[in-house]
Amino acid sequence: MKFTVSLKENRLFRRLYAKGRSAVTPTMVLYCRKNGSRGNRLGLTTGTKLGKAVVRNKIRRRLRAIYRCHEQELLPGYDVVIVARHLAAQRPYAELERHFMRAVKKLHLLRQEPQAPKEDKV
Repeated sequence: MKFTVSLKENRLFRRLYAKGRSAVTPTMVLYCRKNGSRGNRLGLTTGTKLGKAVVRNKIRRRLRAIYRCHEQELLPGYDVVIVARHLAAQRPYAELERHFMRAVKKLHLLRQEPQAPKEDKV
């Protein structure tokens, strides 16, 4: 994760849950909030209801890889927490990626792409 630092402190997670914006998909809940710095911070949460440690670690690795692949497309200066839901353990990588992008779009975290100039019709 080139531009991102990990969130590790419990108080940062709690503040994000309380004051941040969220987007829900069938496999994850994504929380975000401005952090006042130039870079993003990422936190991942997988509860014990998802399965044993091997399953939880697999889900975390997949979510981290999805974030890393799309990191350059995200706006800088945000804390992002991804909470895996029960279905995340049973879904393929492509579906997790699609749900992540849907949540990011709901929260307006994508960088705006420059639009091509419109031609004048004369």
